[in-house]
Amino acid sequence: MKYVFSLFFFLGLQTYAQPKTYCNPINIDYGYCPIPNFVTQGKHRATADPVIVNFKGKYFLFSTNQWGYWWSDDMNNWNFVSRKFLKPDAQVYDELCAPAVFVMKNEMYVIGSTHGPNFAIWKNKNPIKDEWEIAVDNFKVGAWDPGFLYDEEKDKLFLYWGSSNEFPIMGTEINTKTLQSDGDVRPLISLHPEDHGWERFGEYNDNTFLQPFMEGAWMTKHNGKYYLQYGAPATEFSGYADGVFVSNEPLDGFGYQKHNPFSYKPGGFARGAGHGATFTDNFNTYWHVSTIAIGVKNNFERRIGIWPAGFDKDDVLYCNTAYGDYPTLLPQKDANHLESLFSGWMLLNYNKPVQVSSTLGGYQPNLAVDEDIKTYWSAKTGNANEWFQTDLGEVATINAIQINYADQDAEFMGKTSGTYHQYKILASNDGKKWTVLVDKSQNQKDVPHDYIQLENPARARFLKMENLHIPSGKFALSGFRVFGTGTGAKPKAVENFIPLRADPAKFGERRSSWIKWSQNENADGYMIYFGKTPDKLYGSIMVYGKNEYFFTGMDRTDAYYFQIEAFNSNGISPRSEIKKVD
Repeated sequence: MKYVFSLFFFLGLQTYAQPKTYCNPINIDYGYCPIPNFVTQGKHRATADPVIVNFKGKYFLFSTNQWGYWWSDDMNNWNFVSRKFLKPDAQVYDELCAPAVFVMKNEMYVIGSTHGPNFAIWKNKNPIKDEWEIAVDNFKVGAWDPGFLYDEEKDKLFLYWGSSNEFPIMGTEINTKTLQSDGDVRPLISLHPEDHGWERFGEYNDNTFLQPFMEGAWMTKHNGKYYLQYGAPATEFSGYADGVFVSNEPLDGFGYQKHNPFSYKPGGFARGAGHGATFTDNFNTYWHVSTIAIGVKNNFERRIGIWPAGFDKDDVLYCNTAYGDYPTLLPQKDANHLESLFSGWMLLNYNKPVQVSSTLGGYQPNLAVDEDIKTYWSAKTGNANEWFQTDLGEVATINAIQINYADQDAEFMGKTSGTYHQYKILASNDGKKWTVLVDKSQNQKDVPHDYIQLENPARARFLKMENLHIPSGKFALSGFRVFGTGTGAKPKAVENFIPLRADPAKFGERRSSWIKWSQNENADGYMIYFGKTPDKLYGSIMVYGKNEYFFTGMDRTDAYYFQIEAFNSNGISPRSEIKKVD
């Protein structure tokens, strides 16, 4: 292969600008699943149930079974702190499962899920270092999926918990001195899948063989109101979402927010936005971190996503997941999360032609460009001579690249230090003369979802990724995603957009709607927006390659409003007229 080096690209190899964007799933060194009976179909990376808290201007990220946690100055570059929080005599694999993290009076506190009274709560005044000490040796409540709120105005601490398809979310006050409950434990909220379609069990909220799960409690106080958030219907599904109940009191009087689920992402590459936490950045703007579903090697194979969130002028809690797995702007001053932080860089290689060095069995090359995180291409080996090439179909402007590795024949279990990925990405206009665009040949970081924002946009038609080193197993990709701007036309506005729903005066399934539209020949996909008032279309669903969608996430009794737009590698169409269904 002939490499042609220009001064422009040579300089680009030496330094990388501080990125202004990130891309979900976030790129952290996810540990491998440590539980033996969860890896019988293949060892794999896994985490879920994330919490981010802002403490002294830094972001701290905790999640399930990572044998430590991360911190960041900018919500982009994450630093891992190795730490095990279980007592030495704990005979379980779930090291800090579904952790609870809160800040109270200049200290950070952490505890994992437990059904028993022998777990400790830890505290730390400087958590960028492993300087934890026990705050209370045995936390007697025994809470699974715990979430705490320290109410500064009241100088009171509250605990919320529960993970069950039978029992409600519970709550109690915790004494700030003893860090124990006084015993006044209250049931607060329950699921109502007979009314709320999105709470139904199943990948498409259509399975009734099992009751759905209510779990992952998180509390946010805003403008004197208490927003009790919860995940449903189960973490295994793409429709995993977070809903919210609201009250004027911390332990009583909660009512279902009209606009629910507030965090929802059933379509696109990174699917699922449930069991999360709402936090503020250093500009006092809200975000929501949550679980992304994969579920290939095991039902509990998952990742983490971060989404812009906030409260609107009517104090409605929302989370903006539209184009949420495309490049998104990092925290910035005066950001409008209702208007989206999407960078505007489109996906350039969706279902475009690919070539590879080799293919393992049925893990076909096109599976790396089909926008499905559950499918992947795998080479026959993990050797340095394996490569993957994508054809954009035209010379286009490239702003960013996301490389999503898949776990094929991985060998690790648990957190593994010292692992790293190394590769090069080459660019070409004709597929013959190549220039090195990205050089990670000296990289020493573990980057399972590596994201590169180019300091200077590049122009190319072909990109080739050459594998140099992977931590374990075969060279495999669930998504080689190229973002930028094509040279063609944006799609025209969608025509004949019709949401269909059962008439309220007749027998029918009112929790679902069949949404149809005319196929747009220039579209790669469509974004459907929905809500219960025309000015609050906060929900979104990304659909690729189809002209219909069966939406099963509606609340039975309420009217809905829908709108749609088409998108391709060149941009986004105007939105359609808003359609109402009673």
